Amino acid sequence: MTSQTIKIQYLDESIPKLTYIGGKSDWIDLAAAETVTLKAGEFKLIHLGVAMKLPEGYEAHIAPRSSTFKNFGILQANSVGVVDSSYCGANDWWKMPVYATRDVTIEKGSRIAQFRIMEIQPKIAFIETALEDKDRGGFGSTGII
Repeated sequence: MTSQTIKIQYLDESIPKLTYIGGKSDWIDLAAAETVTLKAGEFKLIHLGVAMKLPEGYEAHIAPRSSTFKNFGILQANSVGVVDSSYCGANDWWKMPVYATRDVTIEKGSRIAQFRIMEIQPKIAFIETALEDKDRGGFGSTGII
């Protein structure tokens, strides 16, 4: 596995430095960079405390941690965030758009999201045709168990 070097700017010295969680995943956790109080039904962009210069040809995918809804009752409003390599200025801070399903206070430093970088999709061309392969049965056809 090759290593990539990424330039990173932290909001302030109190933000935990990003690191892998040893041996568990290749995703890296992101934490709230501010304490946020939300009422059920409110929307907020939660500051994640970092800005980065991703390598050309890569993008970051940001998603909630598996425990985020259970612990805080928030949903990431855009389902998954995509940060491309052009989002790299001094004020291009990473934020998580959330919708609160219950009243909640999220303390600064709470791990609420995770990210990984991926190579961008190559250029593709579409050729219009009728598909003739055997079908699987349509949307949701693999069963319920």
